[in-house]
Amino acid sequence: MESFPTAQKAAALLAHVREQRPRVHCLMNTVVQKFTADGITAVGGIPSMTSSEEEIESFVSKVGALTINLGTLDAARRKVIRIAVKVANAHGKPWIVDPVHCDYSPSRLDFAHELITLRPTIVRGNAAEMAVIGDVGGALRIQTGPEDLLQDGTREAKIVNGHPWMAKVTGTGCLSGGVIAAFMAVEPDPMLAAAAALTVTGVSAELAAKHARGPGTFEAAFLDALDSINGQDILSLARIEHDEN
Repeated sequence: MESFPTAQKAAALLAHVREQRPRVHCLMNTVVQKFTADGITAVGGIPSMTSSEEEIESFVSKVGALTINLGTLDAARRKVIRIAVKVANAHGKPWIVDPVHCDYSPSRLDFAHELITLRPTIVRGNAAEMAVIGDVGGALRIQTGPEDLLQDGTREAKIVNGHPWMAKVTGTGCLSGGVIAAFMAVEPDPMLAAAAALTVTGVSAELAAKHARGPGTFEAAFLDALDSINGQDILSLARIEHDEN
């Protein structure tokens, strides 16, 4: 019988991440690399960010999970992403793809569809992106927004936590993709891993907003909250809804 996300599982998985310190490789939007790396580190993971063709195989073969973000895309990065996916699949590493702005660019959408044929563990995007992506095969589908909707064909969950300032800080979505990868590295069920990660980032955003005056101070407070969030915070504040399809 399949499990459904709960606050208790999210709290337990956060503890596992902090105990196990999983390595996460990020082929990431260059605008937000530091913010994403800081977020992964704050929750307990160890990020690596190289996009060097000469190094990518060595890095991906040694990590617990891979996150791919199409935010800044060119021919060289496409080539490295293809290599990284091949290595991840060969080593049984879970990976998540975020098809950023695929609704803007036909060539970007084509590349996103190519990646989906290579069997990602998770495909994650906003409503506009996921509308043009369509079918994600056997991957966990995550549509982000004021409520994050997770669907895997047999289960559906909503993570209702978060704060409007997340939309005013560039990279919070990219950061959450990296945190999802850290949780995937310690939990083989993508639904449980992603729901826990999004709960942690959502609750952290709510905690951060209490100490911030606007988006600028919120960014720093958000990283502080990711570092300090604990199981009791999750049990008290998590808002997870789920249903069986």
